[in-house]
Amino acid sequence: MTVVLDFQDVSIRRGAKTILDTVSWQVREGERWVVLGRNGAGKTTLLQIAAGRMHPSSGTADLLGRRMGRVDVFEQRPRIGLASSALAERIPASETVRDVVLTAAYGVTGRWRENYEDVDQSRAADLMAAFDVTGLADRFFGTLSEGERKRAQIARALMTDPELLLLDEPAAGLDLGGREELVAALAELAGDRRSPVLVLVTHHVEEIPPGFTHALLLRDGRVHSAGPIAGVLTADNLSSAFDVELVVERSGDRWSARAAR
Repeated sequence: MTVVLDFQDVSIRRGAKTILDTVSWQVREGERWVVLGRNGAGKTTLLQIAAGRMHPSSGTADLLGRRMGRVDVFEQRPRIGLASSALAERIPASETVRDVVLTAAYGVTGRWRENYEDVDQSRAADLMAAFDVTGLADRFFGTLSEGERKRAQIARALMTDPELLLLDEPAAGLDLGGREELVAALAELAGDRRSPVLVLVTHHVEEIPPGFTHALLLRDGRVHSAGPIAGVLTADNLSSAFDVELVVERSGDRWSARAAR
């Protein structure tokens, strides 16, 4: 299978602090990855490199077959969809949901003087329908609930028909109902063979949608374990990565974890 992401000994340093430490990781076509770890483990930094928005301090990062530092990142970015809280903060509160999705075709946030073709309008409509935000098309982004915002952001991230979709804690801030709606939508996406490669960052195994195939556990900026999901999400691995003794259970295609008593 084609290698979509290839990190070799990737490190990120800021002054005396090492955020990622010699991370080697490969993601292949057709895989769906979840990245887990404690706060400060390096998850979001890892995703920023995968999105082409941060360069390694050392090591190499190949994104979609092209090495960072040797390619125009502005040409590369439309091939990579990203939904994150940092990106959401740049979306104007007065932007309509339709334009939140549509403006991704130009890689901008905030409608200005762009001209969109019928094919763009049609794709935006299809994505809004797929993530159940069609009825919100004329609503302002700033008036949406957290769950509505998350679904609009994922629709936006798919607007350019990317080869790689990166989701940074998409369920953060959602109530139980909102989380389950989002998990169901992502499970449908994961199960579609036409979907891009997926990489999902989360703190909670309960947020892993059915259909995800692989897991990467980070601890203190290093790879703790990585591989097929059932072999990584063990009680021993998660207890070590999160520094608390855990009981890990799987029911069907869903996972749960709790402190051992």
